[in-house]
Amino acid sequence: MDIHSTEERLSFARKSLIGLSVGDAFGQTFFGEERKVLERIAKRETRGSEWFFTDDTVMGIAVYNIMKQFGEIRQDELANLLADNYSKDWRRGYGGTAHSILQGIGRGESWQNVSPKAFEGMGSMGNGAAMRVAPIGAFFYDSVVKIKEQARLSAEVTHYNEEGIAGTIAVALAAGITLENRLKESSINAGEFIEKIFYETPESDTKYAIRKALQVSKDSSIDYAVSVLGNGSRVIAQDTVPFAIWCIAHYRDNYEEAMWKTVSALGDRDTTCAIVGSVVVLNTGVEGIPSIWMELTESVENSMFW
Repeated sequence: MDIHSTEERLSFARKSLIGLSVGDAFGQTFFGEERKVLERIAKRETRGSEWFFTDDTVMGIAVYNIMKQFGEIRQDELANLLADNYSKDWRRGYGGTAHSILQGIGRGESWQNVSPKAFEGMGSMGNGAAMRVAPIGAFFYDSVVKIKEQARLSAEVTHYNEEGIAGTIAVALAAGITLENRLKESSINAGEFIEKIFYETPESDTKYAIRKALQVSKDSSIDYAVSVLGNGSRVIAQDTVPFAIWCIAHYRDNYEEAMWKTVSALGDRDTTCAIVGSVVVLNTGVEGIPSIWMELTESVENSMFW
């Protein structure tokens, strides 16, 4: 029985998108000279000017709007919307491969031709599909089958590689599990949370890297966590998603703490913070995001991409 209407499901997805955008913009403010960045993190010193989100959020908006329009992922429409939003402002931090794929789609090439050709026919195993997917997990929170199916569809248009797809599915599962537990007012511990995601993630290096998160306790040093799980420095799913899942597992109850822990790992910090923020907000609610962060972050709904 479907206990939530499409409108309610979209409200869950929108909540995830807002958490994504604030996390993305927050993480983006911590690039710069490493010593100074670490000093700011130690002091919990945020930047006072407006925070702008990156391609992580721009692509998340496209995912959300396709869900809003169709109630599911339609790959051709998603590919075209991703390319359209890219053309509106390509200076949002897109990676080199994303430029190539989205420009190709924008020229009228089929994503089915462009996406699988990346990296000499291997497809992209980057983290770019994982960073935008949590709204899908929120929308289909009560069906693992739908989460996995729809997450895969969303990934393939730009990341036609099993590692990129696996990372995307894992993040979508994290979102669905988090929201389902929130709605049922039930809880699982960090280990159970990680195990659930591990068992449902497709066979891949990413899947087994996620299992390593079970070896890293909450009180481990951030350097140790990064040494085991990565921090997105390689900009691939295997090096990004496991750390994000670890942060989510241990900091689901506090959006602000989750962000500070995530950004302290450095690496691809806008993306790791976007992933963590997009999931943790499903437990804390938007009201769990510091109000000043909400005020500073560029508005998703008032942006050119909405």
